[in-house]
Parts: sequence; structure tokens; C-alpha cells
Amino acid sequence: MRLAYSTNAYLRFSIEEAVRRVAALGYAGVELMADAPHAWPAATSATRAEAIRRCVAETGLSISNVNAFMMQAVGDARHVYWHPSWIERDAALRRVRIEHTIAALRLAARFGAPSISTEPGGPLESGMTREEATDLFVAGLHEALRVAEDVGVSLLVEPEPQLLIENVAQTLDLCERVTSPAFGINFDIGHMYCVGEDLPGAVARLAPFVRHYHVEDIAATRVHAHLVPGRGAIDFAPVFEAIRRTGYDGWVTVELYPYVDDPDAAGTEARRVLSPLLGGRE
Repeated sequence: MRLAYSTNAYLRFSIEEAVRRVAALGYAGVELMADAPHAWPAATSATRAEAIRRCVAETGLSISNVNAFMMQAVGDARHVYWHPSWIERDAALRRVRIEHTIAALRLAARFGAPSISTEPGGPLESGMTREEATDLFVAGLHEALRVAEDVGVSLLVEPEPQLLIENVAQTLDLCERVTSPAFGINFDIGHMYCVGEDLPGAVARLAPFVRHYHVEDIAATRVHAHLVPGRGAIDFAPVFEAIRRTGYDGWVTVELYPYVDDPDAAGTEARRVLSPLLGGRE
């Protein structure tokens, strides 16, 4: 396994400066944020994308993933990360999410990134059934996945507390409904802890579909608030042992977006805690 750090902790820096700082911390990889102020796809030209790709290459980093979950650039007052979602009643709002995802896939291909991650359907609207919401989600995913297949980039759904897909059973149900070789799961360790899953068991059950991991710590309350690994209640050793048993040897990206005041210190602390668990690779 190899350790990366997400640029969503560096919202007060340009994407180039964020990449250089991640490299200076000793990480092997970087996750790029497909949102303002970094690489909002609608505002990132092919020339600009090439400049970002070149910056990453010059630092010696690899790109672990492109995070297309957050959509702060839209300025939706309901929630800056979740909306517009895949399951809006308003088809025009659903279209915003779908088109953003397609644009992020094309941008990731320009970067040479293996995957993008997206939100797991959004929150259920009042009066909408899970079946209705899931049908909308799957239809939107299949449209985006046709592009993912064309450009050779995986589209990864990230289960999250309080959204349509939040636990192992719901994730497995989604995986049965989505038929594309470009589809996969971004397994966020903290999110699965929040919803009460047994983490080693969840790793084993979802292993056939997982193509990338996010990691952060969570308090014993299981409230969804990202903490630096080691500051919360998650016992990471058995989790990483379970991941290793699945044969996974890809990226684990540290995601600490609440730490914008000092992302370097948070990233340094996280790497110190997690590096010994990676089986000799960083």
C-alpha cells in the first residue's frame, strides 16, 4: 500500500503549492481536488490541466485519485459538499452533478489519474423512497460510467453517513445494480466507523469492489468529524491488516479537510501514525 494526502486540506493555497507541500511531507502520492480553489473542471482548460500534471510530475508524486465529491464552486446553500446531488427531484440539478462528474472524469484522464470519487447519491428528499432515489442514482451513474469507460478512468462511489449509500449492505446492493468495468468503491475508513460497521469485516465484504481508500480518525462518539489519525477511537492496526489480507496494494489517501489552519502539521502527524502500518511501502 502507498500513502497519499488530499489537497482538500490546502484550501488556502494554490493547487501547485499544495502539491509541493504534500511532496515535502514525504508522501508518495497526492489526491487532487476537483473543486474551487484547486481544479474545478469547468474552469480548468487543457493547458491548465497540463500545467498541474507537470507540477505533480516534477515533485515525484503520483496522483492517487481525483476528488469530485465536493462542489463548493456551485455555491449551493443547502450543503457545499452534497448538493447538487445525484438524486435531486429537479432534473436540472441532477444534470449539474452528472455533467460535473463527466467533466471530472475527462480532467482526471488529462492528469493521468486512475480514478475519481463521488458522493453516494446525496440525502433523501422528503417523500422520496429509497427505491426511487436508487433508480435515479443508478441511471446517472451509468451515464457517467460510459464516459469513464471511454477515457479509462474509474468512477468510485464513496459511502458516507446520512446519504443514500452509507453502510456495507447498501453498498453491496448498489454494486449489484451497477454494471460497468469502470465502477468501483472508495472505502472511507472513518465513514464506515461512523455508521457502526465492524471495520475489518467491512473491508473483507467490500474488497471485490474497492479501488481506493480514504483514511481519517473519528471520535468514540462516531460523530462524522474528520480527525488526524491517532487522535480518535479507531484502532487502525487490524483495519490495515484486513486490507492487506485482501491483497490490496494501492493507494490509501489521508483526508483531513478540517485542518486548513495547519495542513502541514496534520499531514505530518498522520503520516507518522500510518506509515508503520503500510507493510513497508509509503
